[in-house]
Amino acid sequence: MRVTLFGASGLLGRAVMRQWTGDTVTPLSSQEADIRDPRQVLGAVKRTRPEWIVLAAAYTDVDGCESHRELAFAVNRDGAAHVARAAKESGCRLLTLSTDYVFDGTNSVPYESGDRRAPRSVYGRSKAEGEIRVQELLPDACIVRTSWLFGVGGKCFPDTILRLAATRPELDVVNDQRGSPTYSLDLARAIRQLCRSDAKGIVHATNRGDCTWFEFAGEIVARAGLSTAVRPTTSDKFTRPAERPRYSVLSPHSLNAYGITMPDWGDALGAYLEERAASEANSRRG
Repeated sequence: MRVTLFGASGLLGRAVMRQWTGDTVTPLSSQEADIRDPRQVLGAVKRTRPEWIVLAAAYTDVDGCESHRELAFAVNRDGAAHVARAAKESGCRLLTLSTDYVFDGTNSVPYESGDRRAPRSVYGRSKAEGEIRVQELLPDACIVRTSWLFGVGGKCFPDTILRLAATRPELDVVNDQRGSPTYSLDLARAIRQLCRSDAKGIVHATNRGDCTWFEFAGEIVARAGLSTAVRPTTSDKFTRPAERPRYSVLSPHSLNAYGITMPDWGDALGAYLEERAASEANSRRG
């Protein structure tokens, strides 16, 4: 199978390149193909002749989207449409990544893939409109929603917590936002399996289980063997430009329907910490 990956230089893109074996995967960074430019997108697709396109490129700075609205919609909505249009013209399949931020966070039970979109931030609206554009152009596309992505080699919550904990005696972390942490390597494996399963429609893919940011941070610090105290606080203590969903747990039913399950988030955190330690050891040796 031939696969073209847009967004190959990002956190998820690098994980996809590491995990996808047995097929021909062509990685494209934003410098090689800017999805805001439909001509660049179509040229890249015609050149690589994929059977599947994986769109992992996005503008994911949630707060930055509030002050850079045009950029957010140019990448997350229009860029997704450009890739979908190129896939349609070339007759190939498309899997594109989306987010739990398409929901408003008022649920008390996990969101199903068919639940109504109700984003409350520019980032969420740009991704929701991107989903709609893709569905209009390619009804058989696979839209994979995920949440709280973390991994080695990019900015993520565990990395931030570990760096802060190394220099501070205590950390205040919000305890009123609940979701499912998702390890980039586990998500990359699920993406590969979904493509090989000829997946269609909206699929929710996160690590199993859920927690608050406070619970996540406490587990990170404890497993790293650090003595930093982690204290719970509330979202109103932190003024941020973009509103976050208070509850954004995604149901695994749509993923399980393809016979795919992902590890528990605690196990995923352990794997991340091992990978991070190995990466730092390699850097020191290098």
